[in-house]
Amino acid sequence: MFINLTEVLTSEDKVLTMQTETDMKEVTVGGEVFEILEKSPVCLTLTNIGKGRAAVEGQAEIMLAMKCDRCLKPVEEKLVLQFSREVHAPDVYLEHMDEEAEDDQSFMDGYQLNVEDLLNNEIIINWPSKILCKPDCRGICMKCGRNLNTGTCECDTFIPDPRMSVIKDIFYADKEV
Repeated sequence: MFINLTEVLTSEDKVLTMQTETDMKEVTVGGEVFEILEKSPVCLTLTNIGKGRAAVEGQAEIMLAMKCDRCLKPVEEKLVLQFSREVHAPDVYLEHMDEEAEDDQSFMDGYQLNVEDLLNNEIIINWPSKILCKPDCRGICMKCGRNLNTGTCECDTFIPDPRMSVIKDIFYADKEV
C-alpha cells in the first residue's frame, strides 16, 4: 500500500493522521517465512518538520505464527510495533545525508511511502531474540529428538569437559593394558 506524501512534504506545518490496512499475509525474516495470523490497522501520523522533510510516526500490532527455538512447537507471537522515522522528498538535498541515511529511506519511492516495506523493516527491528513456547522450555534431546517438555528420555547426555582430557591422560598413562 502506497501513501502519497506530496502534500505533507510540501506544506509547512502540515499534519495528517490516518489509518490504513495492509495486504501482508506473511513476512520473511532470516530466510524463513512466517505467516501473519492477525493484524491491526496501521495508525500513522505524518508531520511536516521542514522543507521537504516529514516525520512518520505509527503503530500497529501483528500476530505471527512461529516455532519455539528449543522444541519447535508452534507458537503465536504478538509484535507491538511503535515507530518514528524521518523521511525526505527525493529532490531535497540534505547536507547531513550519508549512505546509511539513504538506506533508511528504502520504504520511500519518490513521494510515495510504501507502508508494507516500512512495516517489514519495523518487524525485523522488533524481532524477538528468542522465541519460546514457555519460559522454562526444556527443548528436545540432542540424541533421540524427543521433546523433553513431555518427559525424559534414557539417552546418555554426559559430555566430558575437553579441558579435563589432559588430566585423564595422566591417570591412564601408567596403567598397563
